[in-house]
Amino acid sequence: MPRPKKTATAQEAMDAAETQETKEKMEAELPPTPFNIANYQISNDLQTRTVVIEETGDEFDVKMKQLSWSRRNQILAQSITWDGDGNTAFNSDAYVRSCLKETLMEAPWGRTTESFLISIDARLGAALERLVPKAFTDDTTVDSSAVKKE
Repeated sequence: MPRPKKTATAQEAMDAAETQETKEKMEAELPPTPFNIANYQISNDLQTRTVVIEETGDEFDVKMKQLSWSRRNQILAQSITWDGDGNTAFNSDAYVRSCLKETLMEAPWGRTTESFLISIDARLGAALERLVPKAFTDDTTVDSSAVKKE
């Protein structure tokens, strides 16, 4: 014969609610996980990337350093010009060349210089260009809920 279900008394229900409330309070009082700045700093270690020239299938490894947020912005700013009417123009060639010279540390040709970059053909240039961080993102909309109101 099945046992009858035990119904909670009013006192047991109050005790359970109090226990849950105490548990929630203790969880709310726990200190937040400390912010770790090391998670957001660039590394000095070189990263190995494989470059593939699509037209020929040739491939080779290069070693690159990370580009800091600040340095990327400096290169970006140097690649933008303003005219007298306030219009801007972006020089993507200058941006790509500056990024490559800044980040490519080891390559089959040695040091990446201006004279090297102006001597290569479009196939190698396009392959190297894929290593460069995008200058602008496609996400140009701003979520109004994310804007702080003061």
